[in-house]
Amino acid sequence: MIRDKSVLAVIPARGGSKGLPNKNILDFAGKPLIAWSIEAASGSKYIDRFILSTDSQEIANVAKQYNCEVPFIRPRKLATDDANGNDVMLHVIELIDGNYDILLFLQPTSPLRITDDIDHALEVMVHEKASALVSVCKSSKPLHWHHTIENDGTLKPVYPHNVIATNRQDQAPTYIPNGALYIASTNDFKDAKTFYTDSTLAYIMPPERSVDIDSLIDFYTAEALIG
Repeated sequence: MIRDKSVLAVIPARGGSKGLPNKNILDFAGKPLIAWSIEAASGSKYIDRFILSTDSQEIANVAKQYNCEVPFIRPRKLATDDANGNDVMLHVIELIDGNYDILLFLQPTSPLRITDDIDHALEVMVHEKASALVSVCKSSKPLHWHHTIENDGTLKPVYPHNVIATNRQDQAPTYIPNGALYIASTNDFKDAKTFYTDSTLAYIMPPERSVDIDSLIDFYTAEALIG
């Protein structure tokens, strides 16, 4: 608990993955990828309970080896490529026993996230009395540098402007969600059905802990960073 508020952490891990097959249980620096998130959650001084939501018995068995609770198997309709993380969390809320004040969504594809990130983010959220908080990292390129390519091959700036500033130092920094932490008040999440609202706080994480594994390149990059 944190300031008399109970915390439920959910680790979502579906079996299917086109980009990197079986990525959630691939050997990552000596143990299954999912184990890194389980161990980060188990080390938290604020998390009261952490569970796995998966459609795969194989993933469930691996998670149990690392003392993660698997109270149910997720239905297939919530384990497709189009499955929405918000719907997965709402499904957990419907099935899980206990009334938890705060929900924490920990994707296993963020193995570089550490326990201190979890605890500090929870402290920030509770201290600020926020309805939700999402972890981000500073974008390596300013928004004005981003373009789309038209059908005729020409570049079109994503952010409309009359004069393109080529000096990166002249641009305001931008941030992107890094996939490591999604936190919300349970009641607010039930109402909004998303972690993203007009009042969602940002929790800034360094780039070396912000790799979100979706491809083999991401996998090798994260493994190299973990040293």
